[in-house]
Amino acid sequence: MAATLKEILLDDSKRPGVVADMRQVVDDEVASKSGMSGTAIKSGYGLVNKIKPDIIGEAVDSLLDDFTARLEPFYADYREKGAGSLAEYFDGRSDEVADALLGVTDARAESSQRESIKKVYDKLRPQGKKNVEEALPRVAEVLTKHGAQ
Repeated sequence: MAATLKEILLDDSKRPGVVADMRQVVDDEVASKSGMSGTAIKSGYGLVNKIKPDIIGEAVDSLLDDFTARLEPFYADYREKGAGSLAEYFDGRSDEVADALLGVTDARAESSQRESIKKVYDKLRPQGKKNVEEALPRVAEVLTKHGAQ
């Protein structure tokens, strides 16, 4: 059994499946949104997918290494403790895990040379943490599916 998330998720033979499953997480999370903000999210997501159908898969692939690095300390702690499921572990630390993952996108947005991207990101960021926390059970399911025990 692989000891690290890097070994589990970034192996060349597994990466395409991990990317596809994580893209499905994004699709499922968007589909689960409701209300006015959910309608806005779904509309924007649909438009982006219509303009460039594989943009979400490409984004997931480009962020996977950084996300994996950010999740690695949590995974090591989870394995050391050895109790419960990974989803339960993430749930108990959702605030910290969400902040760690958003640190990746925060850094990407900050380093962008395009002011329009920064403005859009800054507008969406306040809801980002809540959305990431809500997605953590699905994220844990994907990690488990691919060998994170």
